[in-house]
Amino acid sequence: MPREFILIERIAYFTMEIALRPDIPTYSGGLGVLAGDTVRSAADLDIPLVTVSLASRAGYFRQRIDEAGRQHEEPDPWDPARWTKPLQARVAVSIEGRNVWIGGWLYVLEGRMGGRQPVILLDTDLAENNPDDRQLTHHLYGGDESYRLKQEIVLGIGGVRMIHALGFRIHQYHLNEGHAALLGLELLNVYAYPSEDLRPGDTPYDIPRVRELCNFTTHTPVEAGHDKFDYGLVRNVLGDFIDLPVLKQLAGEDQLNMTRLALNTSEYVNGVAKRHAETSRQLFPGYRVRAITNGVHPYAWTHPAFARLYDRHLPGWCHEPELLVRVDCCLADDAIWQAHAQAKQELIDQIKALTGVGLAADRCIMGFARRMTAYKRPELLFSDIGRLKAIAAQRPIQIVLAGKAHPRDQAGKNAIEALHAHMRELAGAVPVVFLPNYDMEIAAAMVSGVDIWLNTPLPPWEASGTSGMKAAFNGVPHLSVLDGWWAEGRIEGVTGWGVGNGEASQDDAASLYDKLERVVLPLYYDDRPGWLAVMKGAIAKSASIFNSHRMMRRYASDAYVR
Repeated sequence: MPREFILIERIAYFTMEIALRPDIPTYSGGLGVLAGDTVRSAADLDIPLVTVSLASRAGYFRQRIDEAGRQHEEPDPWDPARWTKPLQARVAVSIEGRNVWIGGWLYVLEGRMGGRQPVILLDTDLAENNPDDRQLTHHLYGGDESYRLKQEIVLGIGGVRMIHALGFRIHQYHLNEGHAALLGLELLNVYAYPSEDLRPGDTPYDIPRVRELCNFTTHTPVEAGHDKFDYGLVRNVLGDFIDLPVLKQLAGEDQLNMTRLALNTSEYVNGVAKRHAETSRQLFPGYRVRAITNGVHPYAWTHPAFARLYDRHLPGWCHEPELLVRVDCCLADDAIWQAHAQAKQELIDQIKALTGVGLAADRCIMGFARRMTAYKRPELLFSDIGRLKAIAAQRPIQIVLAGKAHPRDQAGKNAIEALHAHMRELAGAVPVVFLPNYDMEIAAAMVSGVDIWLNTPLPPWEASGTSGMKAAFNGVPHLSVLDGWWAEGRIEGVTGWGVGNGEASQDDAASLYDKLERVVLPLYYDDRPGWLAVMKGAIAKSASIFNSHRMMRRYASDAYVR
């Protein structure tokens, strides 16, 4: 391990997935992309992290869509040796009564300002392990409940042991979602009271000390989305790692709830948007859940044409994105439109290469891309095909879609198939394309190249949603249901437009159609200066605030320094 990484105390940032680059498939969606942006901003701001994740050698999956619109999952393996360096340290964890050895790989993420951040990718594919154990870190979110629990043992318990074996000095731990919550149990054992200091009936665990060391960011606003494990399985897999009564006190009486465990072993807990924090406080009454709204990395998600524009007129914006608030008075309309036109043409060229479909540069393009699952409501835009055709007959619209469904999410797979059916229904009236195998590269092209970014979650299930923030850095206005970050970021007609009233409603589709027909498309086609004002508003009043530099400064001041 390079000495530069172990000379100073660091925040140990634990995450099940992380998006380091498009060709390293150790991420499945927003959680991993957020983790990558977190580390990128930490590198730019010289906030010392050491990130711990899994090697996920088999990746997530490569998506193939057949002629009927059905998703098929194909392997997407990668070779860690191509991008990372092997670590010499080995640690072991006990799983089902046997030692499972864990190695690791070092990826050094280099920031725009010269900062360097170590990322440790844990790997059980070692000769010392039996064939089943060698695959524990292969599949991101793969396998059954037992496989997931074993993965989380490797991440949480094995991760703590690995960074200590490598010589890191840890100031605090930060859990990005509850997958790594077992690290709290490892720390309880590390900081246990000496037996000679205990009186009969005393707990041996210094719970307050562990809480002081841990921070927990929750991302899931619904109870069903939190990892839970039957205690029979836990005892079989984890053994007597910690006293069962203490474990039940911390993680729940009926099942080991990883979110409850993280809540009870962390002093600082936050949601990822103001509304999400409110929802989490209702979901887990009695816990203080603060709010640090997510952000996106400024440079990573800004198209080069816009980056050059910002560099010329707002130097330093990459380090201080708040400078973008001056866009209104510093950037000429023509310059913004030309930068957008370049990004749009590049997206059109990419769509042609991937699908064979040609879109028109002079017609409005709407983009929708995210994990395909029921609460994201990907079909909302297609609720009334007749109405959509009528709107497009007045003012043309083109639609670009992308997104993967989890292999076990049949409802999400059904949604993808239904979207392709809608594409066929709209043929000749509304051009609609679906870009397969959504990844960071496609995301970057879409958030910069479309004219409108659409988001239609079912409130209050959108924790944050960061794709619209990425679009904002490229002057693309947001059209979204009032949930997640948009509930606090929307300034109607200035940064974009809201759909509905922020509550789950059957009227959201009608609201979406009305906003498109009466406000958004007329502005786009009939009032170029007015449209450019909204583009500037998206940059000046969304991108300047909803970025990962602001987010990391908040974590540093609110969570890490105490």
